Amino acid sequence: MAAKILANVIVLGSAVLGRAFVQAYRQALSNASKSGVAREAVQNIRRASKSMAEPEARQVLGVTEHASWEEISQRYDSLFKQNATKGSFYLQSKVHRAKECLEGAYAKKAQGTTDA
Repeated sequence: MAAKILANVIVLGSAVLGRAFVQAYRQALSNASKSGVAREAVQNIRRASKSMAEPEARQVLGVTEHASWEEISQRYDSLFKQNATKGSFYLQSKVHRAKECLEGAYAKKAQGTTDA
């Protein structure tokens, strides 16, 4: 008999807590949308996903506008290896993103010269 009462109390208590949690979550979402927090979070995600600009990429790798792809590749390899052993993952990521950006720029230039 006591076990049945205890089980009923646990089930009812869980149901009450579950409903309260759902209601609190809905209220939090409502408050976030009213204050613009949700929009700000989406904007931050969009900003973070944008690729690096070409001048910044050249600055990260330490190359000039007239650098050959061979020079860029060598610079990338040395900086990437250097940060892999005794550097930081953040800097290594920046170096990788810079190379990706310049690959895209050089691909566009190559298409432009072959199309003309």
